[in-house]
Amino acid sequence: MAIMSKKTVKDVNVQGKKVLVRVDFNVPMDKETGAITDDKRIRGALPTIQYLIDQQAKVILVSHLGRPKNGPEDKFSMKPVAARLAELLDKPVALASDVIGEDAKAKVADLQDGAILMLENVRFHAEETKNDPAFARELSSLAELYVNDAFGTAHRAHASSAGVANFLPGVMGNLIEKELDVMGKALDDPARPFVAILGGAKVSDKIGVIDNLLDKVDTLLIGGGMAYTFLKAQGKEIGLSLCENDKLDLAKMLLDKAAEKNVELLLPVDSVVADRFAADAKADTVMDIPSDRLAMDIGPETIKQYSAKVAGAKTVVWNGPMGVFEFDAFAEGTRAVAKAVAESGAISIIGGGDSAAAIEKLGFADQVTHISTGGGASLEFLEGKVLPGIDALLDKNPRRIFAAGNWKMNQGVPKEATDFLKALKPVVADAKATVAVGVPFTAIEAALKETAYTNINVAAENCHFEDKG
Repeated sequence: MAIMSKKTVKDVNVQGKKVLVRVDFNVPMDKETGAITDDKRIRGALPTIQYLIDQQAKVILVSHLGRPKNGPEDKFSMKPVAARLAELLDKPVALASDVIGEDAKAKVADLQDGAILMLENVRFHAEETKNDPAFARELSSLAELYVNDAFGTAHRAHASSAGVANFLPGVMGNLIEKELDVMGKALDDPARPFVAILGGAKVSDKIGVIDNLLDKVDTLLIGGGMAYTFLKAQGKEIGLSLCENDKLDLAKMLLDKAAEKNVELLLPVDSVVADRFAADAKADTVMDIPSDRLAMDIGPETIKQYSAKVAGAKTVVWNGPMGVFEFDAFAEGTRAVAKAVAESGAISIIGGGDSAAAIEKLGFADQVTHISTGGGASLEFLEGKVLPGIDALLDKNPRRIFAAGNWKMNQGVPKEATDFLKALKPVVADAKATVAVGVPFTAIEAALKETAYTNINVAAENCHFEDKG
């Protein structure tokens, strides 16, 4: 995967300009009081916001909060977020009562250099998640420059994270720059041995990540519910443990790839099991899982093996819990791995989500190199996917080569186009140039689907009465 160098907020002149900043202020809140229970996402955006203030930009912040389904709802208002940001900056933060309405426009017009305005929850508009061009155009009309500093939403092609970059020059903020620097180096030029730890419930959620990491790591440690699909694929008895039977062949293929690549892929050798999925279920440690038990965590021998591999690593990437971490009786595997990563002395990257929660809950946050702010985004980055919210930003090199080709009316049948693009993707995966293909209109839908989250852009060919040519 070629990680192209994108312009940052420090590469452009922001003084006196209206700057639209996409931040990820989707913070957890107490359901009873509405109070913010964890403000680290707000704190994470402070360096970019403070830089813009210092440069006397007119700062317009846009974010989502929660998942409103029916337009504006008080419980999803950005009001408490604006108040908390004002406390952290020790500076007033104005709040618009809408996103692209009259109040937002009036407050933007009155915005002074170095002042901050927060728009209301962008997901109060259904057009946001649909990446509606008209909505993106209206949102972009509020500003002269766009800064994306929301890594947590960079994997979504939404109006405020990708669409506005079609109408405004877009650059990345400090937070996204840090995410790309740390994770990009770990994937492209890691200190070795490079150990990856993957957990979570389903193999299907991590197929692309496993496949991509097998080309990069020295050792892959697998835990969580997904491990038992691999164990069953090896012919092991897994009892009532979580298993995706329709992914057994895929698991075998990944095991074979690991062997071909000389990657050491470790699976649990013992497990903590229970007779039911419950916090108060009786826990037993076994080497062989009885037919009437389900695995809930990795066992002590597996913890010992995994910890030893982590201790010898120079780079560690961790994404996903080792067991049912939310149940204390089945959290020891995750706790032990978190401790091993924290004490390893390696370059350690925690891929957001449950892994980040575990590291922070156990007090190890200051002992790891980097905790990603994006669960889904970090996962897709590890998978080698192109993130739309970053891909849409300006290249640092304005003279980047644009390599495009069309195939006229050839391969106009969707399957033909799909087969061709499947073969093309690995060939251009590390291309430094912008890559585009022009396809017949009959194959556009198939081409867009096949090239989603890759570095291949799709253009349309006009139609012609000939079958080929």
